[in-house]
Amino acid sequence: MIGYLKGTLRNKKPDVLLLDVHGVGYRVHIPLSTFYLLPGPGEEMELLVHTHVRDDQITLFGFSRQEELDIFRAITSVRGCGPRIALTVLSGMEPDAVLESLTSADAARLATVPGIGKKTAERLIYELKEKLSRYLSDRPAAVSGAESQPAPARMDDLLSALVNLGYPKAQAEKAVQQAYREQPEAAFEILLRKSLRHMMKR
Repeated sequence: MIGYLKGTLRNKKPDVLLLDVHGVGYRVHIPLSTFYLLPGPGEEMELLVHTHVRDDQITLFGFSRQEELDIFRAITSVRGCGPRIALTVLSGMEPDAVLESLTSADAARLATVPGIGKKTAERLIYELKEKLSRYLSDRPAAVSGAESQPAPARMDDLLSALVNLGYPKAQAEKAVQQAYREQPEAAFEILLRKSLRHMMKR
């Protein structure tokens, strides 16, 4: 099982990246919480990796922080909640917000993430509330994350990222336009984060 990768970032999208490790390209699926922290293409980087094995394929999921990996594994331990649901949750909310929602039994907040309905949110809370409450009490104090890296602020890329996350196109367009009006010169990652915040308010 692959648990860690270090290499050169070849390209990145909000949901997947290609990492060159000694001439071998690894396609790794990532949540937005990891995408925000990625360097630019051509730079060295490292990822914590969860290897998901099925009868017909092996899929790699990568994370910049241990906290993201822990949340991912906790969610996938719940029956009926696979890697895609875990990535959706981590892409729709920051890790601290996920932990807060689960441990405070805030099903309504979790259900605002596209693809996470009320029943799924309630099941996650039922299965993980106590487990993650213990996790929070045991973990060390949080360290502030790295700054977002510059990237072209293209509205079509922002719209595509939101639609790929499951948001309706019409609502996504409004959120992107609002974020772009507020900060047109911002990096792609910052505009994407602002767009997501506007979507969560709708």
